[in-house]
Amino acid sequence: MYIEAVPNRSSPPALLLRESYRENGKVRKRTLANLSKWPPALVENFRTLLKGGTAVSRLDDSFDLVRSLPHGHVAAVLGMIGKLRLDRLIDPEPSKERDRVLAMTAARILDPGSKLATARGLEAATAHNTLAEVLELGPLDEDDLYAAMDWLVERQDRIERGLAKRHLEQGTLVLYDLTSVWMEGRTCPLAKRGHSRDGKRGKLQIEFGLLCDRHGCPVSVEVFAGNTADPNTVGTQIGKLRERFGLSKVVLVGDRGMLTEARIRQEIAPAGLDWIAALRGPAIRALVESGAVQLSLFDEKDLVELTTDAYPGERLMVCRNPLLAQERARKREALLDATEALLEPIAVATRREKRRLSGESQIGARVGKVIGRYKMAKHFEWSIDQKGLFTYRRNASSIAAEAALDGLYVIRTSVPESELDAPGTVRAYKRLGTVERAFRSLKTVDLKVRPVFHRTAERVRAHVLVCMLAYYVQWHMRQRLKPMLFDDEDPGAAEAARPSIVAPARVSDGAQAKARTKRTADGDPVHSLRSLLNDLATVTRNTVAPRLPGAEPFEIIARPTALQHKAFELLGVRLSSTQ
Repeated sequence: MYIEAVPNRSSPPALLLRESYRENGKVRKRTLANLSKWPPALVENFRTLLKGGTAVSRLDDSFDLVRSLPHGHVAAVLGMIGKLRLDRLIDPEPSKERDRVLAMTAARILDPGSKLATARGLEAATAHNTLAEVLELGPLDEDDLYAAMDWLVERQDRIERGLAKRHLEQGTLVLYDLTSVWMEGRTCPLAKRGHSRDGKRGKLQIEFGLLCDRHGCPVSVEVFAGNTADPNTVGTQIGKLRERFGLSKVVLVGDRGMLTEARIRQEIAPAGLDWIAALRGPAIRALVESGAVQLSLFDEKDLVELTTDAYPGERLMVCRNPLLAQERARKREALLDATEALLEPIAVATRREKRRLSGESQIGARVGKVIGRYKMAKHFEWSIDQKGLFTYRRNASSIAAEAALDGLYVIRTSVPESELDAPGTVRAYKRLGTVERAFRSLKTVDLKVRPVFHRTAERVRAHVLVCMLAYYVQWHMRQRLKPMLFDDEDPGAAEAARPSIVAPARVSDGAQAKARTKRTADGDPVHSLRSLLNDLATVTRNTVAPRLPGAEPFEIIARPTALQHKAFELLGVRLSSTQ
C-alpha cells in the first residue's frame, strides 16, 4: 500500500490510499480510501508507517536527551592543532602519551587548571566537554597525565627544533625576554627566592625565558631557578640558537636589563651574533653629560642616530617621546608625594611632647624602612639635628637632573645601517612588546601558568612547555580570528598613519571602530578570544535515545549560529573534525 497525490485541476490534490496488484501479468492499482480530509501531519505519519517507519503520538515524548557536552570550542582548538600539525611536531608516531599531551595542551586553552582538575574533566563520568571523546583517550587519571609530562619533556629539544625550522631563518630577528612565576611548596630544586615580577612576596619562584620570532610567535621556552639574574640566561639562548637551531647569523633583541654591556662583550659578540638592546639610565646620563647627546637636537626631531667612541662599532638611536616625558614626570611627582606621606609621620613623631621618637639609631631605622619603598630615596635629603628633630626636603638638583632625561631612551645595535635603518631598529626593539603580551596571556586569564604546584624540576619544565605549546596554538587562532576579536586586523594601516616610530603606537581605524561600537564591520558582537570560545562551547554534542523498541541511541551536534559558523570558517575548521 502507498499514498498517492492525484492532481485535481484547480483544487488541492486528492490524497488516496492505494494498493498495487497484478492481473493477467499486468500491474494494476486500486483505491482503498480517500485521505484528502485527513490533517497533513496524520497523513505524513501514516506514510511513515507504510514505509516501515515508526510513528509517535507526541514528538516531545519520542526520545530522551541522555547527555549534552560542550563541543564547539573543542572542535575549534583541536582543528587548529591539526592544521598546525602539532601532533606530528610533538612526535611523528601516534601514541597514548601524545594524545594525552594534546589533551593537556587543548585543556590549557579551554579550561586551565591543575592536572587533577584536567584529569577530572577528561574522565567519562565527569567530563567537562567532548575533548576526551574526540581524542579517544579512554580511562585515565592524573598519574597518566604526569607520565605524559615526563614523556613530553624528553622531546622538548626536537619540538623546539621543529618550531625554529618553521619560524626562524638566517638573518632574522629573534625576540627574547624573561619572567617569573611563583611556586606552591618548597621541594622543587628550581624554586628560589628572587625578584618577583608579580609582586608576590614571601613565595619561592621560578623564572622562564621565551624565544619568539619577529612577530611574537613562540619558538622555545626554558625554565631557570628563581634567583637567576636576567643576563645570566642569555648564554644558554645563544647556544640554543647556534647549536640546536643551526643559526649562525640572527639579530637577538633583548631589553636593557638582559643584554648588558658584559653579556654583549663576553657572549654575544664572540658568538658572531648581531643584537639590538637599549642603554640604562646612568649610561644615558653619561652621554648627555659628555656632550655626545645634545638635548637641543630634540626641539624639532624625536629620533637622532649617532656614533661615539664610548660605544665603538655600535649605532645609537636616541629617541625622545614628549608624551612619555609627561607620564614620567607625573609618575615621579606621585611617588615623591607618596614618599613624603611616609616620612612626615616620622618628622611629627620627633616633635611631639608625649612618647616622642628619639635617638638617631631609632629615627634612622624608621626612615630606612620607608624612604626607599618607592625608589625615591635618591631625591631626598634628610637630617637629625642636635635636638633630635628629623627634617627632610626634596633634592631639587637631583630631581631636575632626572627630569632633563624624561622621555629620552637610547637603542643600541651592532646591525649595520645598510641592513636596518634607524626607524627599523627602534621598531625592532619595540617588538619586545609582543613577548610581554605573551607573558600576560600565559600568566593571567588565558592559560594560567601560575601558580606552579609541581615538585620536581622536570615536571615544572614540562608544565611550562605545555603552556607554551598552548600559547602557540592560541597565537595562531588569534591571527585567524582577528576580524571577530578586538585585535587590530590591519596593523599595517595603523603603522602607516603613525607620524614617527617614536610616537605612541596606534591602532587602525577599523580597530578603533570595533572598540568604540563593540561591533564588527558586519554588525556582529566583538569578542575577546575567551568570550568567543565560551560562545563556541554552546555548540553541544548531544546523545539522543529514541523511546522506541529496539532503537539505538545516536549523537547529533547542535546547529551553530551564524556567528559561530563564521568563526569556524575563519579557522578553516569543520565542526565535526577531530584534529
